[in-house]
Amino acid sequence: MEQRNLGLVQVYTGNGKGKTTAAIGLAVRAAGHGLRTFIGQFMKGTPYGELSVQEMTGGLVQIRQLGTDSLVHTITERDHQLAGNGLVICREALHSGNYDIVILDEINVAVYMDLLKEDQVLELIRTRPEGVELVLTGRYATKAVLETADLVTEMKEIRHPYQAGIAAREGIER
Repeated sequence: MEQRNLGLVQVYTGNGKGKTTAAIGLAVRAAGHGLRTFIGQFMKGTPYGELSVQEMTGGLVQIRQLGTDSLVHTITERDHQLAGNGLVICREALHSGNYDIVILDEINVAVYMDLLKEDQVLELIRTRPEGVELVLTGRYATKAVLETADLVTEMKEIRHPYQAGIAAREGIER
């Protein structure tokens, strides 16, 4: 089997900055080789800079935001519905045959917040089609997800501008 077509599982987790950025970088690199990527962004519904990647890559990268327009709020029934609907959308993308890479952005946090169940994520991993790379991002990746992955990268925060009172900057953190 050609190594590019192995379809491995990657996890980007930890409390440091850069998990989504690493996944977007992978999608951009893949687009440079003509590969198609679907990114489902759990718990996100605000206009982040990375959304422009769709246009910049000529549509080779497709991004769907699957959350509300507020990251910091009390979890509601709507959040559960959006996460459940998002899981269906991501499962369809994974099995559609339209994508070489499927990125489940912030899915680890969605499990941690009990918006999704760990078993649902493990089922996606188990049933992914051969040749489709699957990337899971977000803090709090579970032990079972980490053990299932072929590649695990932990982002570790040493220092962050937030600690000095510097808010998220457009183009840098959002």
